[in-house]
Formats: sequence, structure tokens, C-alpha cells
Amino acid sequence: MTVKTMATYAAEDKKPEILFWVGCAGSFDDRAQKVTRAFAEILNKAGIEFAILGDEEACTGDPARRAGNEFLYQMVALQNIEVLNMYEVQKIVTACPHCFNTIKNEYPKLGGNYEVVHHTQLLQQLIDNGRIKLTDTDSFKGRRITYHDSCYLGRANGIYEAPRSVLESLDGQLVEMKRSKRNGLCCGAGGAQMWKEDEPGDKRINMERADEALATGASIVAVNCPFCLTMLTDGVTAREKQEDVMVLDLSELIIQQM
Repeated sequence: MTVKTMATYAAEDKKPEILFWVGCAGSFDDRAQKVTRAFAEILNKAGIEFAILGDEEACTGDPARRAGNEFLYQMVALQNIEVLNMYEVQKIVTACPHCFNTIKNEYPKLGGNYEVVHHTQLLQQLIDNGRIKLTDTDSFKGRRITYHDSCYLGRANGIYEAPRSVLESLDGQLVEMKRSKRNGLCCGAGGAQMWKEDEPGDKRINMERADEALATGASIVAVNCPFCLTMLTDGVTAREKQEDVMVLDLSELIIQQM
């Protein structure tokens, strides 16, 4: 797969249609890399001219800020904004709700103003306008799919319908968990919890959420966030259901039916 960088486009005196912000998980986590690859494949098949920053992309600073290190957050954020503004980036897509929230809502205060969309929103747009063509295979026919609302896409940004619309374009059956949309339950990794030890309690949050997902009887748990992907996969594995239930990002589901 050939994926150009912004530097390559700049050398050719061209600009891509969109910048794909890969994020730390999408770059370095083995499981999240599969999501990055699936989404890049979708963009290629849909004929979208896109680029990545490659080595010029740093962490958005979200984990540092949530953990209370404002100095580190501002340092990496300003570095990223300088690079983005240098390339005159206007539109950004990312498969991570944490990156999405930070660049969309927090970078403007530091001089970074961009149109930012989450990959589930872009997938919905591409399906609606016919740039993504789904085949009539029976990949998901009769299969129950439940969808987990990530905190930063859901409650923080009010995006509930785009991902569900994407799932409804498949031929599966969408079933909601007991807690969904505005009442959705965190996977347990947000707010920099991903990098700290559990606090005392009777049950891990990801186990609570995995149990809710399993209770729907779904064979697929659809997610939109690399953190949620890790936490719910761990939860399903801990319940020894990994042979029966798959935890997949929406882009991985769509690429199967293109």
C-alpha cells in the first residue's frame, strides 16, 4: 500500500483532499495498526486523495492533559499546530476520538483551526454519496452487532447517529446495549486511565462494559476508538468468549463488504 506524506505532496506542489491523522495507537499498537490499514484501504478504494504526516506527527497531547501535565500538552500541541499550519492543512480525519476531540475543540485556543471529522463520520458521508460501494455479500447477514459509544465521540461531541448509520448499511442486525448513547458506559481507558493502575473496587470497568455487550447476544462488538478496542477485547477475552465474539472497528467491518 502506498500512502503519501504531506512532505511528498508539498514537494510536488500539490495538496491532498484530506490529512489522515493516524495517532499514537494507530501508529504503534499492533491491533490498532490493523484499523489504520483498513481505513487507509477504504480511502484508496473510495478515490480519496489523502496524506499522513509520518514522522512529523507527534502525540496530540491528550493523555498528558488528562493526566494533569498541562505544560507537556501545550508543548506537543504547539509543535503539531506549527507543522499543520506550515502545510496549510484544512481538513483532518482521524480514527481516534481522543485525537478528534483534542484537535477539534482544544487546538483552536492555541492557533490551530481545522475542519476535523471522525472516521465514522467520513465513512457515513462516503457511503451516502456513493463513493463507498458495498457488495451484496452475506458477510453479516443475520448476525447481531452491538455498538459501543466511546466517551469522546459520544457524550463529549454528541456524535451518535453517524456510526449507527454506517452499521445499518451492513446487512446485520444492530442491537443496543442496556447503556447506550448519552447513557453509554466508558470502556475504562479514557481520561488517561489507560496508563495507570486500577483504583480499589469490586469490578473493572471494562469487564462491566464487556458483560453488557455479551448480554446482547451479539457476535460482533463494533467500536470507533483504539482504547475501546483494547479494553473491550480484554474484557471479552477475560470472559473466554473470544472464539464467539469479535471486537472490531467500523472500518474493519466496512472493508469486509467493499
